[in-house]
Amino acid sequence: MSDKRVKKVVLAYSGGLDTSIILKWLQTTYACEVVTFTADLGQGEELEPARRKAQLLGIKDENIFIEDLREEFVRDYVFPMFRANAQYEGLYLLGTSIARPLIAKKQIEIAERIGADAVAHGATGKGNDQVRFELTYYALKPDVTVIAPWREWDLRSREQLIAFAEAHQIPIAKDKRGEAPFSVDANLLHASSEGKVLEDPSQEVPDYVYSRTIDPESAPDKATVITVDFERGDPVAIDGKKLSPAALLARLNELGRANGIGRLDLVENRFVGMKSRGMYETPGGTILIAAHRGIEQITLDRGAAHLKDELMPRYAELIYNGFWFAPEREMLQAAIDKSQEMVTGSVRLKLYKGSAWVIGRESPNSLYDQELVTFEEGAVAYDHRDAAGFIKLNALRLRTLAQRKRKVGDVKRP
Repeated sequence: MSDKRVKKVVLAYSGGLDTSIILKWLQTTYACEVVTFTADLGQGEELEPARRKAQLLGIKDENIFIEDLREEFVRDYVFPMFRANAQYEGLYLLGTSIARPLIAKKQIEIAERIGADAVAHGATGKGNDQVRFELTYYALKPDVTVIAPWREWDLRSREQLIAFAEAHQIPIAKDKRGEAPFSVDANLLHASSEGKVLEDPSQEVPDYVYSRTIDPESAPDKATVITVDFERGDPVAIDGKKLSPAALLARLNELGRANGIGRLDLVENRFVGMKSRGMYETPGGTILIAAHRGIEQITLDRGAAHLKDELMPRYAELIYNGFWFAPEREMLQAAIDKSQEMVTGSVRLKLYKGSAWVIGRESPNSLYDQELVTFEEGAVAYDHRDAAGFIKLNALRLRTLAQRKRKVGDVKRP
């Protein structure tokens, strides 16, 4: 427990059992006023029950904040990340990671607005989310008091949590009394599942875990062909229809779901030092990253494209580890955004039984010159004989090394 006296705390509140227990624990342990904040990030759940649950636990209406953040989430967080083609450890599309800085930012904004001196979250002491929340808190309000109940309380088992809830008249759904088979976090970009039945990485993920995608083997036998239009690196339309950022991602999710696209079974390296196994479903994001790479193929210069690919792992790691508001992420974002100035055009994709691939791309800013690359003789001023000098110049150091090797032999140095 913090030594600092807390008067008012803003809690990231889902309305579920765990955060409801945390709400009551804050009231009883800190004897402070609790303000709840519930974010709609497109998790697919109705949020009014969270309001009613908070009211039931004694929270005044003026201290209950529920905000629809779907457009801001996609426009200001998801799309900038996809401009970089970010994938943590080459695979994970960072669906949970990218949501945390927005939630934490809104908590700090509310705290500033209402004069709260503390913020709290429901992340456990073993996971990455505690880091992501708290790095954002401190980046935006360095003097804020942070309360992390899972690191403070002595409720160490499901039975103790249930007993605490019963002792304080916190409603418990019937399915919450038993051990949950796995935990789920969801938003408009993805759904992630981990824990319990998924903890053994040698065992296949059970069918009942999947919620955002149909089984690829059961997907339609006929491919779906779509077109995605881009402007300056961001998708703006599907099949010629302009859509808002959130609506566009939702539409890609529908298409991905119907074709079984976006499943990922991953053992990843957490920032806190352990490996964990998770199952991620990112249907729309999987289509989007294929489309974005497709339009970049014809609009990015080789040097810019290759530099972006070199920067991407570092950029993705910063997001995964919670450094969205760190200067190095902002510096990388500026470089990435600069690279997207000419990334405008259309990409045609085929969606089929778990896969999404590009079958065509065009852009008014294309660097692709068919006359230049054709095997047929064209009118382009390209002299094949020029390649000889190019190759010899690039081979100079290799030839020098080879000559030295002949001179001194292959004798190993002592």
